[in-house]
Amino acid sequence: MPSLMPSQSAQAHLPLSRRLLFSGSRSVLFAVLLWLAAAAGEIAIPGTPVPITLQTFVVMVTALSLNWAEAGSAVALYLIAGAAGLPVFAGGTSTMALIGPSAGFLLGFLPGVIVTAWLKGRANTDGLRGYAMTAGRYLFASIIGCGVVVYAFGFLVQSAITGVPLGTVALASMTFVVGDVIKAVVASLAVSGLAKLF
Repeated sequence: MPSLMPSQSAQAHLPLSRRLLFSGSRSVLFAVLLWLAAAAGEIAIPGTPVPITLQTFVVMVTALSLNWAEAGSAVALYLIAGAAGLPVFAGGTSTMALIGPSAGFLLGFLPGVIVTAWLKGRANTDGLRGYAMTAGRYLFASIIGCGVVVYAFGFLVQSAITGVPLGTVALASMTFVVGDVIKAVVASLAVSGLAKLF
């Protein structure tokens, strides 16, 4: 996957208005991708009211493709659209999803994407070793930000809303963990560029 971000030197030579327009358009694009991932469908998991969607994968790709401000803006736009009543969340829901059992996961996307984008570091495209190191950093960042941070918000809010003990919520959500680790691996390989070397 080619980088969606021009080099620092290329950005520095653009006028401020063009830089802001370019940055804003990327945030809007990824907000739309989040909506499309939710609209693509969901898989219900027994024992938990939170469905599986492609959203976490898109959140990871967003964080790994953009800087932290652009990634945070994309997720904020997505959440604002849902809060305003647009049917952008899983199952075509909107505002009610932000006060339901999946609210913590949705709200956790914002700090999760910022932490991931901040932790990922700079891409290294200096041969196979550089790509591999970048993919490893991206994987670590995705697991911490889009995994640990998002799950912490999700588990705490779901437990508080449903009254189910935190441990039970976490245990019922283990199906998500395996899928999200696979998504993190795929996103890291794709965005780092390592996948195109094989």
